[in-house]
Amino acid sequence: MIKGLLRFIIAVIFILSGFVKAVDLVGFSFKMEEYFAPPVFNMPFLEKFALLFSVIVVVLELFLGFMLLLKLKLKFTLSALIALCIFFGFLTFYSAYFNVVTDCGCFGDAIKFTPWQSFIKDIVLLAGLIILFILYRKEFSKKDPYDSSTKESPGKFKYAVLGLFSVIMIYFMAQGIMHEPLIDFRDYKIGTNIKAEKEKINKNPSEYKTFYSLKNQKTGEVLKVNQDDYIKETKYWAEGSPWKIEEGKNESVLTKEGYKSEIVKFKIEDPTGMEITNEIINAPKAVLVFSYHPKDVPADLLQKVEAKVNTQKGAVIYGISTYPNTFKTIKNAMMDATAIKTIARSNPFVLILENGKIIDKQPAKDYIN
Repeated sequence: MIKGLLRFIIAVIFILSGFVKAVDLVGFSFKMEEYFAPPVFNMPFLEKFALLFSVIVVVLELFLGFMLLLKLKLKFTLSALIALCIFFGFLTFYSAYFNVVTDCGCFGDAIKFTPWQSFIKDIVLLAGLIILFILYRKEFSKKDPYDSSTKESPGKFKYAVLGLFSVIMIYFMAQGIMHEPLIDFRDYKIGTNIKAEKEKINKNPSEYKTFYSLKNQKTGEVLKVNQDDYIKETKYWAEGSPWKIEEGKNESVLTKEGYKSEIVKFKIEDPTGMEITNEIINAPKAVLVFSYHPKDVPADLLQKVEAKVNTQKGAVIYGISTYPNTFKTIKNAMMDATAIKTIARSNPFVLILENGKIIDKQPAKDYIN
């Protein structure tokens, strides 16, 4: 009873974790790119394979989790899941200890975990899997029901269910890669009112304090002092003080959690640096073309997208990318690449707003057809 319940819980956790990433594999691949980037593992040559690695990880989570749920090939399944948990545990510990990836993407955009929460989750899962391995070890020598010559083998039904599950998951994954996620867990899903979200953020903003790393030039002692105490205590900054700020070691610490939304990063500027966000979210209609890697976009595709959006008479139209001269026939605007990736899962991508509310969004290749 207990081992069956534990098996069910762990299997469901892996299936859910895999599912929320499966519907948005491109989004998970962006997270993989963060791990390959120079600040983390410094393997930028692997960034172009991020989507492939994402597919492999998600497939392993989904199918091993489902095999555990169905009690198929238990020794292999548990061994593989233990190895997977050790791998995830290493990644989350590295992220947490060195504070390099603030969200591992374990549950996609559905549930956010801090790095330490992710690491603890992996350790708990690993412990549970090891317990299951011990509890089920006597069953490992039993013949797989699928191999039985019995015509009414329950194993055959289980494999059929696994096959059906595989087809459904492949469909979800393909849709997310080629078009948009069938289930959207992001703050930028259709129906989101960006203007209303901005107002909520402004009414209840998060508050941060800067902590300075101070080193005593005489004794070598190092202190972490928050910005308020630093100003109050003249001994830290008065002329002749032995305390000096260590460059590059200051920290910004969250002191008050405000309204949480990815919309806080929705900040658009024209090429001169002037913010034009309000113009866009207050417009009766705005058509925005996003590109996070403009140099990778075929010129003919960009030309077709611009031609299509230019037919939207009366709408505010902008092409938003990381370069000031990406678009030729529509006005250029600038946005941080990471913020664009949160909105756009395709490159380029079209977002349509009415009075700040998202009414449609599509990959450019779908928009022009």
